[in-house]
Amino acid sequence: MEVSQVFHTEEFANGLTLVAESVADVSSSAITISLPAGVRFDPEGYAGSAAVLAEWCFRGAGSRDTRGLNDALDALGCQHHENVLSHHMVFSATQLGRNLPAVLEILTDVLRRPRLDDQTFAPSRDLVRQDLDALEDEPARKAIMQLRDKFYPHPLGRGLYGTPESLAALSAEGLRAHGADCMSPAGAIISVAGKFDWDRLRDLVGEYLGDWSVDAPIASEIKPPERGVTHVSKDSAQAHITLAHETVKLSDDQYYASRLGSTVLSGGMSSRLFTEVREKRGLVYHVSSSYHSLKDYAGMFTYAGTVPQKAQETLEVTVGELRRVAEDITHAELAKAKTQLKSSLVMQGESTGARAGAISSDWYHLKRLRSLTEISQAVDAVTIDDVKEHLQQWPARDFSMLVIGPEPLDTSCLTL
Repeated sequence: MEVSQVFHTEEFANGLTLVAESVADVSSSAITISLPAGVRFDPEGYAGSAAVLAEWCFRGAGSRDTRGLNDALDALGCQHHENVLSHHMVFSATQLGRNLPAVLEILTDVLRRPRLDDQTFAPSRDLVRQDLDALEDEPARKAIMQLRDKFYPHPLGRGLYGTPESLAALSAEGLRAHGADCMSPAGAIISVAGKFDWDRLRDLVGEYLGDWSVDAPIASEIKPPERGVTHVSKDSAQAHITLAHETVKLSDDQYYASRLGSTVLSGGMSSRLFTEVREKRGLVYHVSSSYHSLKDYAGMFTYAGTVPQKAQETLEVTVGELRRVAEDITHAELAKAKTQLKSSLVMQGESTGARAGAISSDWYHLKRLRSLTEISQAVDAVTIDDVKEHLQQWPARDFSMLVIGPEPLDTSCLTL
């Protein structure tokens, strides 16, 4: 995989880190700003704070009101959005490389001088409440979100939209105070990928943000995960089965073996789960398994959507496939999985937005940046024995399970 990549890093005295990747032959640039203000920092009883705050920050900043802020970004051809993760609140923007300095100046206002006016608070909270309500129409997504909350230590897996009660408890004054505490440069990461002048970028970040001084936010105490088996009763023509079990985190030596094992299970229409659970038996309309990692914890999350009459068999067959892959994975399956993973890398490399997100993740998880060539070579180096050894050391057991459907299921198959 021959991709020209040049990395740059700069760590500022206030705890902010700038990482950048120069990508040849592109005209765009992408910037991702990751603040340590994710859902794990939401005050107890006020879940959803980060999601509302992220929305509220774009309702005017500096000298611009909401309309002025959007007009200024639109005039620069900037496509921007905000997102909230377990640890981070993320602001992202993509634009032509020549417009990056102007966009950075505007985003500096969003970070340091958000208006957070009383009159824009309720609309911001209402949008998050709509996102929460929309989960009722997306039970598969709701099931995975609720399972993460139970699987990971609290509050690391907490749902980003909170609850109707926690959103109703929020106030403009309280959320404004929370934002002042948690929007800090200490531990923040700014990542840029695409076309830019490194010296100018570094100097601008230093000029705009180098004197920004806010103490690092204090995260809530980490409590043991709830885990176990949960049935959410819903009178429905569908049953949504979600499972999770532990695996290695992104920084572990076995990370690539874990990803390849996951791809064998659920990497396309010829994968184990799709073939055995859907095609051969016709049990489900969808089945998949995916790897997910926080900094200190990781899990394999499996979802199967079926009709209630087939839910029990679906659970048993799916669990059987999760366990069987450790015994009889083939060289052909591994070769196919490697091709799929590397193909996704090629497509990621063609998106400056994806690369900006990737190098931000690398710095957070690894404190270094990985080139596409390095990742490709690491994938190639994994042997079938490596994957088998990993799957045997981290078997599909000690499941957490959450089901949304009319009837609870017999979970005896979860016990080895």
